[in-house]
Amino acid sequence: MKGKVVLITGATSGIGRACALVFGQAGAHVVVTGRDEARLSATGEELARHGIAHRTVRADVGVEADSERAVAETIAAFGRLDVLINNAGISMRAMFQDADLSVIRQLMQTNFFGTVYTTKFALPHLLASKGSIVGISSIAGYRGLPGRTGYSASKFAMQGFLEALRTELLPQGVHVLVACPGFTASNIRQTALAADGSAQGESPRDEGKMMTSEEVAQQLLRAVQQRRRDLVLTAQGKLTVFLNKWLPGLADTLVLNHFRKEEGSPVK
Repeated sequence: MKGKVVLITGATSGIGRACALVFGQAGAHVVVTGRDEARLSATGEELARHGIAHRTVRADVGVEADSERAVAETIAAFGRLDVLINNAGISMRAMFQDADLSVIRQLMQTNFFGTVYTTKFALPHLLASKGSIVGISSIAGYRGLPGRTGYSASKFAMQGFLEALRTELLPQGVHVLVACPGFTASNIRQTALAADGSAQGESPRDEGKMMTSEEVAQQLLRAVQQRRRDLVLTAQGKLTVFLNKWLPGLADTLVLNHFRKEEGSPVK
């Protein structure tokens, strides 16, 4: 990765922040985006402590103009772009019958359209470098999860978009990776939207038993270096994808029972 330029959206915490450190320590110049100015500054300070050449850009991927500006600032700072990591995302935790439609729209705007916008503006530069486009999806992009209809829909949409784009770009030599980390220790569950659109504020899961964001970032680095097509992480994630493909009826029952057992689950 020495001398490569990597743009990471939603890099103020979790997997995005870990990727900034891991790719930077591998020799890349890193540009990170986020909506929270304080968290963005903290990420920049951590990158500086590690001697990583970087830029921070306050931007909301769900806003088309912000996505265009993030790419423009990347090129202005470093003159090229080799890897785009579409990481920015939000989740939800509510039954569809109870959820405001605004929650579904917000998830689609950030998770799906945020990927579309940033990829659109980055693509000319990635064509020039024959670089990589990475989508941080989810097991929810393979298997719809109860209580997370909007999240599942956004990740299915992201994966369909990237699969079609991968096929279009085969002759041009641009690499497209769809990565599904499985349950990972991050703040995505704390910021997940409840039925009324408010953040739920705490995780219903034991974060200490999950794969760490740093472990995910290391796996992502290797997958980009190897120009892999797909990356599905955790044994639970791989088993879910397998069962949903070959035994979908059983998967329905197992997934329903699993999410019913979550603390404070809206799934009954």
